[in-house]
Amino acid sequence: MSSSSTLIGLDRAPSAEFDTVLLDLDGVVYIGPKAVDGAPEALERVRAEGTRTAFVTNNASRPPRVVAEHLRELGVHAQDDDVVNSAQAASALFAKRLPAGSKVLVVGGVGLYEALEAAGLKPVGSMDDEPVAVVQGFSPDLNWQLLVEGTRAVRAGLPWIATNMDATVPTPYGPAPGNGTMVEAVITATKVQPEVAGKPQPTLFLEAAARYGSEKAIVVGDRLDTDLEGARAAGLVGLIVLTGVHRATDLIAAAAHTRPHLIARDLGGLLEPHPTPKVQGDLVTVGESRVRVGKGAVIVIEAGSDALDLLRAGCVAAWAYQDRYDDVAGSEALLNELYAMEGDGPWGR
Repeated sequence: MSSSSTLIGLDRAPSAEFDTVLLDLDGVVYIGPKAVDGAPEALERVRAEGTRTAFVTNNASRPPRVVAEHLRELGVHAQDDDVVNSAQAASALFAKRLPAGSKVLVVGGVGLYEALEAAGLKPVGSMDDEPVAVVQGFSPDLNWQLLVEGTRAVRAGLPWIATNMDATVPTPYGPAPGNGTMVEAVITATKVQPEVAGKPQPTLFLEAAARYGSEKAIVVGDRLDTDLEGARAAGLVGLIVLTGVHRATDLIAAAAHTRPHLIARDLGGLLEPHPTPKVQGDLVTVGESRVRVGKGAVIVIEAGSDALDLLRAGCVAAWAYQDRYDDVAGSEALLNELYAMEGDGPWGR
């Protein structure tokens, strides 16, 4: 079993082990206008231990100053420059390739407009303005006409960067269409694929770590296909919290390049040690929980008293099976045991 694609343990809490915590926002710190339960308090305790907190988000709809203001309203300590978003990453890419003052068509919102202007470029809203490139990012106000303008630009051969390809965004009512869904509409109309600036590309994480002078950073997110894949691409430890999009069912089936190194229910997991999985043949033990994979399914030998340890053990066993046989292990018995221990909880059946 390769330690590079499975869970690790930490004798100390991540807040003590790492100098900087690079946090996703949607589904991790807040969902819509409200903070995730306990998130502000957990982050304040992390900061009290002398660990820096920074925020790295694929959501390009709002400028960093607006995001930071929202965080402060929720009780989270945040300066404007503590926020790094995919609109900045996309604008930086264009700034390296285009002359200063070049016009860029924006299929998105104010976050992209401000990021482009800060990068010395001129954002425009129509092909009639004769742009030389097009950038697309999430905006709750994105309409059909903007998608038409973006389609015209791509069909005309203009360089096209998407800030990110998140298919969904978390809301208080469950997942809703994200930027990736809107980008797919343009792909369908043009048969062209965009360049992607944000997660899971490692650029955002590496730039954020460099900005804050971090020597040992940890990534915290709620999505395997952006946050955790991006952490692995950047060579950083990744912790997934179960407060956002991806839940237990997704973790058990995670491909190697998207797997977290650590699993926690919420940001309180930054303040606790993480048990090291013990592997003996096909038997995996985490805390009091013991599981193995037999006949292509995860078998619970001993559930133990901590559902999170049971999930951790189940993931290690299921990932080893997947890596060996290139197949996903069945998880119904494991999920049933998790529900029996804690109800629906964060398991996301």
